This record gives sequence, structure tokens and C-alpha cells, in this order.
Amino acid sequence: MDFRSDNVAGAAPEVMAALLEANKGDVSSYGADPFSAELDAAFSALFDHECKVFPVATGTAANVLSLACVAPGYGAIYAHQDSHIVVDECNAPEFYTGGAKLVTLPGESGKIDLAALDAQLALGWTGSQHSAQPSAVSITQATEAGTVYSPDEVADIAHRCKAHGLKLHMDGARFANAVAGLNCAPADLTWRAGVDVLSFGATKNGAMAAEAVVFFKPDLAESFLYRRKRGGHLFSKSRYLSVQLLAMLENGLWLRLAREANARARELAEGLGKLPGAKVVWPVQANEVFVQLPTAAAEAMRQRGALFHTWSEADSLYRFVCAFDKTSDDTAALVQAATAALK
Repeated sequence: MDFRSDNVAGAAPEVMAALLEANKGDVSSYGADPFSAELDAAFSALFDHECKVFPVATGTAANVLSLACVAPGYGAIYAHQDSHIVVDECNAPEFYTGGAKLVTLPGESGKIDLAALDAQLALGWTGSQHSAQPSAVSITQATEAGTVYSPDEVADIAHRCKAHGLKLHMDGARFANAVAGLNCAPADLTWRAGVDVLSFGATKNGAMAAEAVVFFKPDLAESFLYRRKRGGHLFSKSRYLSVQLLAMLENGLWLRLAREANARARELAEGLGKLPGAKVVWPVQANEVFVQLPTAAAEAMRQRGALFHTWSEADSLYRFVCAFDKTSDDTAALVQAATAALK
């Protein structure tokens, strides 16, 4: 009953099979292999738009290297106060951008409050030599609260970015779960809504270790090659990153796995939500479930073998994440443990 994170799961069998196939023979290194050469076309087909794509091994690398391409060292990047780049990536955004300032914004259920964003953009920093220069907005899809931005909500933020000359970055560590939850085209959540660059997550969704930085405006990617190398994120054997991404896209595997994870999260939310003493606090729109439980009940669940993350001790709020390989039996066992604990 391990629901701590989707990072605890192994890799999907299809990804492992693709890695074994790619392991045969010799190929050119540093991205000159035939697998890496397919990435631009594969993602361009997925998004129905010309894309420039770069594989990296971690979500942090994807986020901070892409942000470095859209925000200078004297820039300001606006993000939700609970976003991954603010809370969980140490000082990597500041380091890789060369000093860009992270400006945090409030917002319910993990989403940026538009009034707060408007207030920040109205401060008049642009052109002032004494202030960080507004450069980019970064949104998380799905959010840290397990909710998702609709295409219209993304477009609302993009409209503000365009009006103020900012670029829009999307941290899509759980992008697949968001697309599956909304049942929309990937393009509708990205470039059609105004997103400039996407960190396309695969590791949480069944890859072994692979993320893609997807530029929807290829001119923004001009410095990425050098930033990736300087930052130590250019793999000599790049085929092992690229083939994972290609395997995820083949026959829609990335969406099938995300739909499975989302379905388990809905089962879990339904089961836990019916129990007296438990409260699901945010809409379950992807693969995460946030539940308030009596502290003693949470401890009793752990004594019964359940693993999950304490989100806020003060609020007795706990996070349960469903990975692609969770089954209905797994969610049922957790609900049963919660039922016993609450009694």
C-alpha cells in the first residue's frame, strides 16, 4: 500500500523493452543517435505544431534549463507559492538562470490567483533599473494540489503574459495526468492556449528517467544546447533518454498509463470520502488525493502498512498519489486500512 508518490513505481514494461532494444549495437553519442533524431518529429506530431525538443533525465533539469532560456539573471519569474520550482528544487532555478528572482503568488487549490498576478504586474517593475524585470510566468500542470488548469485558465494567464511581454512556462511533471483528466488535445493545454515552453514529464508516468523540454517557439531554444551542456545535463549516451520518450508516445502509452493512475485516484477518493472522519479537500482531477484525517487514524493506517505523505501536520492533511501500476485491489486495501483505523 505504497501511495507516497508516483516516483516510487518502477518503469512500464514497454519502456524497459524499448531500452533493451536500443541497447543493441553502437550509435553516435551526445544526441546524434537515431532515437534522438526522431524526437522533434514525434512531439511535433503529438502537438500538431512545430516543436524543438531536448531530452533530460530529471524534472528539475527540465524546469530550470527551460526557465533559463526565457528569463535572464535580472529577471522575475512568477509562480504559485506551493509550486515545485519554489518549494522542491532547492535554489536550482536561481542558479541556472544566473540569479532570476522567484516571485511567489497565492491561489486556491494550487492555482495562481489571477488578481494576485495582476497586482504584481501592475507594480511597474518593467524598465526600472532598481527592480527585477518581469520575464516569465511558470504554472504547474497538474498542480501540487492535484487540480488542473483548463485550457481557458491557461489562456487567461497567457493573455496577461503577452500583454506584459512575458513568456509562459508549464511545469508538466504530471502533464499526462492533466491531459487525461481533461480529455482534451495536448495542443489545447499548451501552444494553442499560449504556452511557450513545456517541461513534459515522463518519469512519474512510467519512464525510468526521462523528461522532455518542448519549445513551441524554436527561436527560444537557441541557447538550450549550451545551457544543458554547461549544467552537466547532456548525456553522452542520449539514446537511453530519447528511446524512453519515444516509447511513451508510441501508440498513446503515455495517456493510457495516466488514465490508469487517474482512475485509481478517483476510486481512492470515492472510498475515503465516504468514511466518517475523512475529508477529501480538493477536487481529484489527476492522480493525487488530499485527505484530512485524524492524526491517530493516520498513524493507525501506517501501522497497518499504508505509506503516504504528510502534507500539513497542522491541518492533519495527507497526500496519496496513485502511480500507473496501482490496481483496484491496491486502492481497496488502502480504503480497508483507513476504515479499520477510523474505527
